[in-house]
Amino acid sequence: MQEAIKQKRMLRLVKSTSATKSERKPMTNSDDYYKQVQRYAEQIRKTSNADEIIRILDIVLSETRGLRSGDEVFAAHEQVKRAEERIESLKSELEQLRGLVQTDQMTGAFNRRGLEDIFKREAARADRNAQSLGVVIADIDNFKQINDNFGHQYGDAVLINFVAAAKETLRPTDIIARFGGEEFVILLPDVEMENALTIIQRLQSNLAKNYANYINEHQAMPVTFSAGVALRSFGEHQSSVINRADKALYQAKRTGKNRAIPALI
Repeated sequence: MQEAIKQKRMLRLVKSTSATKSERKPMTNSDDYYKQVQRYAEQIRKTSNADEIIRILDIVLSETRGLRSGDEVFAAHEQVKRAEERIESLKSELEQLRGLVQTDQMTGAFNRRGLEDIFKREAARADRNAQSLGVVIADIDNFKQINDNFGHQYGDAVLINFVAAAKETLRPTDIIARFGGEEFVILLPDVEMENALTIIQRLQSNLAKNYANYINEHQAMPVTFSAGVALRSFGEHQSSVINRADKALYQAKRTGKNRAIPALI
């Protein structure tokens, strides 16, 4: 009799244990999700880099979409859908803000902040692939006289036309950034000096031929620029290579303008 009671107790214990296992929630649940989001939020608060923030949001968005397809995590799919929409909206706003922060609004070229980010990327790629990186400083000739004689609105049109000519002439991989005033930096990935000079001379020709600024309906003034061209050395910092290109630009200005001169190594 006592043996039979013992066996019944053992049977009830086994059934109870089995039920507990079957009712146990998966390791990944809504609490885990929100804790993970909090960790991502902390990472976002610690960085001011828009690219890094967007990368983190991509991860959160991917995990959120995964949750929406898993019944074991969320019963309320609408809640996840709303979270997904908010994350996508935030990511879109950040991408637009990054574009505004890195772009010169008047000309559409990158600004100095945008140039810094792109230079780091291109320099790392050049070092990784043992390739050259051409760095050009271009300065519109006689720009002060243009502004003084024809007004700042005309001067603005000269800058806008210069960037338009550059985007039309340069290769798809090349980058143009407004460095300040009438001065621009052009990055030419994977070129030798001869090719870099040819590209800049082609831009000078295209600018003079197709982008003359009209003083009035009867009179047009051709626009020219001078340039210094440097090839970045392995591991060379942005300030160093731009300084070398700037010295070459100074020589181009001194020797007649409307020309491109290679920088010393």
